[in-house]
Amino acid sequence: MTPRHSSTGTVPALELVEVTKRFGAVTVIERLSLAIEKGEFVVLVGPSGCGKSTLLRMIAGLETISEGDLIIEGELANHVPPQKRNISMVFQSYALFPHMTVRGNIAFGPRIRGEQPSRVEAAIRRASEVLKLGEFLERMPRQLSGGQRQRVAMGRAIVRDPRLFLFDEPLSNLDAKLRVQMRTEIKALHQKLGVTIVYVTHDQIEAMTMADRIVVMNGGRIEQIGSPLEVYDRPVNRFVAGFIGSPAMSFLDARYRGAEAGPAVSLADGSLLPTARAACAEGAPLVVGIRPDSFRRDPQGPLTMTVEVVEPTGPETHVYGEVAGAEVRAVFRDRDLPKPGDRLRLSVDPGEVHLFDAGERGARL
Repeated sequence: MTPRHSSTGTVPALELVEVTKRFGAVTVIERLSLAIEKGEFVVLVGPSGCGKSTLLRMIAGLETISEGDLIIEGELANHVPPQKRNISMVFQSYALFPHMTVRGNIAFGPRIRGEQPSRVEAAIRRASEVLKLGEFLERMPRQLSGGQRQRVAMGRAIVRDPRLFLFDEPLSNLDAKLRVQMRTEIKALHQKLGVTIVYVTHDQIEAMTMADRIVVMNGGRIEQIGSPLEVYDRPVNRFVAGFIGSPAMSFLDARYRGAEAGPAVSLADGSLLPTARAACAEGAPLVVGIRPDSFRRDPQGPLTMTVEVVEPTGPETHVYGEVAGAEVRAVFRDRDLPKPGDRLRLSVDPGEVHLFDAGERGARL
């Protein structure tokens, strides 16, 4: 087939064209299209069951495609067997051979392919240098920590010199400290090698910190594609707004009011919250979204929060409570800690008030 070209004039590393996946009568991915450029780090993120791992497995050739086209570097790959796609996949479960040393695990693929011993040794040396595994080459997997085992799994992927790296929730089995460390190492690996990475996670913090572009999925469909800050600052609907960000965005029912002092919304308790722009007709129902770090303690603020739970974290204090009958989450950086039962006056910069349609899809206004 004729290779497609991206907006940059180059052939994408990977292109999915109206891809659908069915398991019997159940459709888990429906008419999904996505193009990934060479050298990009793209993260597929979404809740459990949204189809992101199934999509990754179709790219790898571990699942068949029901409809649509999978194109790798301009070549149709729907029926190309997994071993001929030149793709490396790193799984959540490490999948190391327990009876082989680190060296043996990393070298397994090249040796099975019959590569020359000198090339195999050079590949092992390169992978161990990139991943700082040199001192562990003669150890067995049982002698390694979880983070070290994941680095070995990544080393085994590197020696193939693949066209694509696929990561399927590789950090899920690690503790919190190791997850942070491994996020940094995987990002550094991408920067050193300049490879194309497609990374699946349900953890939106991983998505925000690692991706060049985030693909937010829900119910087998793409909700939004963009840079981490684009998705965070301008979510296209309430699902994306509520999924991206930790703690999550708070939502309050409201009606639009074209106040004399400027555009505003009226909340359920009658409080009037200024907004940056007019959004819809006078009195129209809508939903207000406010990120936790957008709340400001302000004695003259238009909002009143009844405090229910206070969580000091050190640099920040997370406060959970009620505003206008809705549950909200606020993050403050001052050390004047409120107590459960306190009533705080709050304000929000009009430019940080997100407005969404009150309908089921909750599109951004």
